[in-house]
Amino acid sequence: MKCKNIKYPILFSFLFFAGSAQGGYAQEASEVETGPGIQQASFTPPFDFPIVFSGNFGEIRSNHFHGGLDFKTGGAIGKPVHALADGHISRICVTHGSGYVLDVDYDNGYSTINRHLSAFVGDIARRVKDLQYEQESWEVEITPEPGEYPVRAGQVIALSGNTGYSFGPHLHLDMIESATGDYVDPLPFFMEKVKDNIAPRAEGIILFPQPGKGVVNGKQIYRTFPVNLTQPITAWGLIGAGIRAYDHMDGVGNRYGVHTVILEVDGEEVFRSVVDRFAYEENRYINSWTHGQYMKSFIEPGNRLRMLHASNGNRGLVEINEERPYRFVYTLSDALGNTSKVRFTVQGKNTEIHPVEHREKYAFKWDRTNYLQEPGLELVVPRGMLYDDVWLDYSVRADSGDVAFTYQLHNKRVPLHGACEMRIGLRRDRLEDKSKYYVAGVTARGGKYSIGGTYEDGFMKVRIRDLGTYTVAVDTVPPEIIPLNPGQWGRTGRITLKAKDKETGINSYRGTIDGKYALFGKPNSISGNLVCELDPKHVKKGGRHTVEMTVTDGRGNRTTEEFHFVW
Repeated sequence: MKCKNIKYPILFSFLFFAGSAQGGYAQEASEVETGPGIQQASFTPPFDFPIVFSGNFGEIRSNHFHGGLDFKTGGAIGKPVHALADGHISRICVTHGSGYVLDVDYDNGYSTINRHLSAFVGDIARRVKDLQYEQESWEVEITPEPGEYPVRAGQVIALSGNTGYSFGPHLHLDMIESATGDYVDPLPFFMEKVKDNIAPRAEGIILFPQPGKGVVNGKQIYRTFPVNLTQPITAWGLIGAGIRAYDHMDGVGNRYGVHTVILEVDGEEVFRSVVDRFAYEENRYINSWTHGQYMKSFIEPGNRLRMLHASNGNRGLVEINEERPYRFVYTLSDALGNTSKVRFTVQGKNTEIHPVEHREKYAFKWDRTNYLQEPGLELVVPRGMLYDDVWLDYSVRADSGDVAFTYQLHNKRVPLHGACEMRIGLRRDRLEDKSKYYVAGVTARGGKYSIGGTYEDGFMKVRIRDLGTYTVAVDTVPPEIIPLNPGQWGRTGRITLKAKDKETGINSYRGTIDGKYALFGKPNSISGNLVCELDPKHVKKGGRHTVEMTVTDGRGNRTTEEFHFVW
């Protein structure tokens, strides 16, 4: 297990009913039957204080599902994290993405990944620090032998924290089923410790007329509606529905993902999503299932996400082909069985539907390899990269002085399931050092962000994961290094620097103190500060010292600065 630095005109009226089908404290839930061949597993909680979550399994995140549970730690770091059962530590990591990470393989058929820790304990802590100095790197990884670090249920294995890409103190706990490698919802193992009487609540509905096949409110574009809408809406043809909804729990203001969504039309189930497990490789399918924070109640043809189930023979799409009411009912449930319903009526109205107008070369099909060749642009999108057909709104523009044309592949972002190769030709190849060119993504407001890429015979070659807007830019400006509160370094025993780069971002850094390697790290990637905790084993106390920091950006531009302090 690797440490992963881990979208007819109708009469529409809504009624929202929230009730608790079960709720309260679930009983006998720490033992769960799951997995191939059905086995029983039981776990103790990771903490000895009441369980409260800041995030649950499967929440919608950018390009991925939230893979586990986020346990609140009362706004504090350093809470003892306990082993959930008997097993052994299988991997130890320090990364910029997940901070301090500890993987544990349990004897009951599951493993866990504990992320954003503040510290390891015992021999592991010493071993990690020694390796960081040996490799002269904050980021390290250790794979122990199975018998090297055995653990018993309840044993303290680490301390909770706020390291890596973390917005506050918490423990992120992923649970993996060993037999399949699937990420599974850990909540069923802790239900008896969780209080929840609140059902999920819907906040909006969305309708998707299918391109060239459906219409909503007289237009062939998607439309969003509030849950309490009462005015009539018309639709005709083939449409898909979606819902924006969140779960809630007793005593906290957090919003969570919804475990189960069922859509019925005229009393027949047409779609169901059950967020209980997924494989790591399925993560990007979230871009097909969701539209922003809306969950689609239909399956695009290239979406293989196993948690989605359509039962109407039409991928969950609904054919509005009669001038009559169509009665839609959403049922939303959380993992403890609290349930709410959203009801709305769709009145079909016969309306003309226009076919999609397009040029054949800009029609990308989900079930084939697609090629786009234009002056100065080459793009290959292999089969399996698109979730549905796309009719590209392609355009190209030239801004005076630009290195390359700006190519709009499509007027809105279309996520791809994997990276696809693209080449952009240079209009003005004037740099001797070709490494300073980079492919830039262009935002709707004209801002640029680095995609990377390499120079090759007058072209920039890059792999993209979205059909969007791209150009080529130049970065010759080195990063900036800013000391933070240098007058306090000696008193606190902590050196803190801020490294900033406006274009391609910080790629690497290396610090020394008095000419010897110093263990600078990025404990929290949200702040991005480079921090060194002074250690008398490596820095002699009682004198004046010199810090030298070298920072390199994504195009190899480098800055070195010296600072002095007394400790």
